[in-house]
Amino acid sequence: MIDPLSTPLLTDLYEYTMLQTYIELGMEHEAAFEFFVRRLPEHRNFLVAAGLEQALDFLEHLAFGEEELALLKDRFPSHVIDYLGQLRFTGDVHAMPEGTLFFSDEPILRVTAPLPQAQLVESRLMSLLNFQTLIASKAARSVLVAPDRLLVDFGLRRAHGAEAGILAARASYLAGFSGTATVLAGIQYGIPLYGTMAHSFVQAHEDESKAFEHFAASHPGSTLLIDTYDTEKAARKVVALTKRGLSVGSVRIDSGDLARHAANVRTILDEGGLGHVSIFASGNLDEHKLKDLLDAPIDGFGIGTALVTSSDYPTLDSAYKLEEYNGRARRKRSEGKATWPGRKQVFRSYDARGRMHGDVLSLDTDRREGEALIVPVMKQGRRLAGKGPLSEIRERTLRNYEALPDAMKGLYPASYPIEVSPALLALAEQADALQINRA
Repeated sequence: MIDPLSTPLLTDLYEYTMLQTYIELGMEHEAAFEFFVRRLPEHRNFLVAAGLEQALDFLEHLAFGEEELALLKDRFPSHVIDYLGQLRFTGDVHAMPEGTLFFSDEPILRVTAPLPQAQLVESRLMSLLNFQTLIASKAARSVLVAPDRLLVDFGLRRAHGAEAGILAARASYLAGFSGTATVLAGIQYGIPLYGTMAHSFVQAHEDESKAFEHFAASHPGSTLLIDTYDTEKAARKVVALTKRGLSVGSVRIDSGDLARHAANVRTILDEGGLGHVSIFASGNLDEHKLKDLLDAPIDGFGIGTALVTSSDYPTLDSAYKLEEYNGRARRKRSEGKATWPGRKQVFRSYDARGRMHGDVLSLDTDRREGEALIVPVMKQGRRLAGKGPLSEIRERTLRNYEALPDAMKGLYPASYPIEVSPALLALAEQADALQINRA
């Protein structure tokens, strides 16, 4: 059976039609494609690179099974089917490690491979990198607004499909969230799992106190949802419940004036001797609402729709473009979509306090001061390092936040200097001159 999320059939038709013509013309020389974002969404001061692990998995296991080839036989001639039957990815990949903070026009991945291979993988690589980078960059805003609070991904039921829900859980944890409610993501990626209860559980009981009692008996130290009917009355029921010896870890408020209810509930719990019971809030939250709730006695937040859809800016203007073929730099010059040619590198400098000071976009052959952000991650179709736990990537991301200038940690626009090197400018002029002469 074909796995719909790993099959090479999950791509755009034109990847196959171009591949056919390339192999018929013998255009199989080495090509370099780079993935980048043309411009940052408004109010995003930076982006968080994510999705590399899944991209490398796809490349490393790229192959066509008999069933997949059979489905293509009616669309393409036999020599194309024969080519695909033998196809494996044999190229190299350079990339920014996941969790790296980056900016517009800075490539976070470069694929160097024979042209048909590098072209065929475009659509799937873009979907993996684009989506997780989008969600990680959205999640980063909540992490920076509320760095000392428990933040849990609640987004599966509002995500645009199952893969989106799972990968959003991964991307948000990578960006610094505390965990997820999505069970498969927790199992698959080692993300801490958090869960509470639904209003339906309370409604299914004739008595709210009985609902709390039954749930706490089954799940000692769990979280009770207290806003189904009357939030403050429910909090008093929780106090009474614990006096009978049942253990409660936290209470959750999902509606109404969260700050006011949280203050009232905190008082009720404290007066009842439950100062150790924490308060968790949810209900159409985003980073702006989090900021407004920071003074409320709320210990953690569940964030769903706004996170997994990046609801304020649900797209990235990303691209995967040919930058070199057969030893010569290539440059797209389309109006409003011109690219920088050649294989590139990003050099980042830091000030005396270890804060990011500026980036230089240059060629990978350039030698400049600063940290080179793009590193080799795959050689001849094989990873150069094994997979580490997602928790390590998360820790790296959190360290990267520490290097941000203070102004860039906020929710509103802040500038960051990016320079294009003389070497890259000169190569662009050369590429333009050659293309004008050939046009």
